[in-house]
Amino acid sequence: MSWYQVKGAEADTVISSRIRLARNINGYTFGKRLSAEDAKEILCQVEKALSEDYTRTDMDALSSVSARALVEQHLISPDFASLKAPRALFRNDKKSIYLMALEEDHIRLQCILPGLSLQDAYRLAAECDETLNEALDIAFDDKLGYLTHCPTNLGTGLRASVMLFLPAMTERRMIPSLQHQLQKIGLTIRGMYGEGSAAHGCIYQISNQITLGLSVEDILRNLEDAVGSIITKERALRKNVTDEAALLREDRCRRAEGVLHFAKCISSEEFFSLYRDVKLGICEGIITSITHETLNTLFISVMPAMLVQNESPAPKTALARDVLRAEFIKKALEVKPRG
Repeated sequence: MSWYQVKGAEADTVISSRIRLARNINGYTFGKRLSAEDAKEILCQVEKALSEDYTRTDMDALSSVSARALVEQHLISPDFASLKAPRALFRNDKKSIYLMALEEDHIRLQCILPGLSLQDAYRLAAECDETLNEALDIAFDDKLGYLTHCPTNLGTGLRASVMLFLPAMTERRMIPSLQHQLQKIGLTIRGMYGEGSAAHGCIYQISNQITLGLSVEDILRNLEDAVGSIITKERALRKNVTDEAALLREDRCRRAEGVLHFAKCISSEEFFSLYRDVKLGICEGIITSITHETLNTLFISVMPAMLVQNESPAPKTALARDVLRAEFIKKALEVKPRG
């Protein structure tokens, strides 16, 4: 079962938690100057180091649509999907471990879990990391820690991130102030797909910026403390509304629910707005016919590449894709008769 199909802790504000570890193998060039022959050797070494629980997908064997669908599931980065050099994804769905081999670093190991679950995600990622360290000659320096292609990943090589749903803070235009506050403590806030992406549906990623000079425990504690404060603030803002504002919010949420059930066509952009209002309605107890896990599954499933990758023939126009999206949503939300 995919991470987005399960309800996690603090589901009203936290969508997912992710741990990413950057690692490289001694004896090979870092980055884009790696030769094709060395790239094949690294892929072979990584495959041998991992257990049979991991399946290998060579990215050059995938269509651009299938690669983009992996991005939309947050299993790989946009850069990894677009690279032309040899590269592979190793995945263990049971443990939610996804390893990008030959992205910016030789190894980008990540674990993504639903809700606020940074400690569990790190534990699973660390188990895989230990396996790799035992089998491979991982580049490590006693003073600098793990050696990486980009100096900003030196040290632990750890990027921990939490995906948050922040409609109240967004509505009150508090995100720029939040960004400034987070920078002071070594954290950053980005859009739903990381650096350079937009915050569709009021979804943001908050992650650490500093990897050198801090322990893993320090990094995780710093992020967890910040996220805890943001959750408290977001919840307080949702409750602190006038009766009139609460009525208008309920109306907006119920209208969005109705559109999902009955619209003939829904664009990606419109779905982001509907997701925001329906999810807020679920959080506030306004909407009870849709669960967090159902809505989050829809959020991933109706993204453009995910929606069309198994369609034959594929929709030829944007309108045809929008009609398909509306039909898919309607079918997913159908009330099944009891029997």
